[in-house]
Amino acid sequence: MPNFLSQLTASERTRLLEELNYMNLEEIRRFCGERGIPYRIVAEHTDGTVRATKDTDRKPIVLARVRRYLTTGKVGRSTRIAAQIVREEDPPARPGPHDRLYYRWYAKEFEGVMRLLRDLTDGRFRDGAVARMLAMEFWTRGEAPTFEEFARSWTKAKAKERRLLTAEYAYLTDLKYQRAGGEWKALRTAKAKSALKTLARVAPVRAVE
Repeated sequence: MPNFLSQLTASERTRLLEELNYMNLEEIRRFCGERGIPYRIVAEHTDGTVRATKDTDRKPIVLARVRRYLTTGKVGRSTRIAAQIVREEDPPARPGPHDRLYYRWYAKEFEGVMRLLRDLTDGRFRDGAVARMLAMEFWTRGEAPTFEEFARSWTKAKAKERRLLTAEYAYLTDLKYQRAGGEWKALRTAKAKSALKTLARVAPVRAVE
C-alpha cells in the first residue's frame, strides 16, 4: 500500500500534518468522501443490517484516519455501534438512575433524560460537547452506561474539560496560546488551502476504471 507522505520532504510533511488541523469538517469530509475514508458512524440492528446513522465522527478521529491513509493507503473502518446498544424506540418519559442510556436516548428533546441527569448532578448538568462526546465513547466501546454512571463520568470529564482540547481543534488551540487574532480566519483559509493543494498532489482521487 502506498505511503503518500514519502513524496514529501521532512519539512513538507511536518507542514502538511500541521495544516490538516486547520481544515474544517466540510473540507475534511469532502477529501474523505472522494477517497472512501469513512466518517459517518454506522449502527448494527437486530435484523442483521448495518446502517449509516446521522452521527459523524469527531474531527480528531477523522483526521487520525486521514493521517493513517496518507501513510498506508488504508481507508480504515467506520465507527460501529453494536446492536445491543441501539434502541429504535424513545426512552421512558421518566427514566430512573439505574436505567441504561442507549444509543439515540441522549438528546435534548428527551426532557426526562435531561431532567434526570440534572438531578443526578445537583443541577450542574448541561447538554454540550462534553456530554455528547462522552456518550459516544461509551456506545462505541459497546457499553450503555446507567444514567447514574453517565452522570458520574460527565462530572469527572467536565472537571478535566481542558484536557479534551487537542491540536486538531485549531481555533481553540490557537486561542489557548493567544494566537487567534483578528486575522485568524484568513490564516485558517490559507493553511487549509495549502493542505488541500498538497493533498491533491500527493494523494489524488483515483480515476474509476
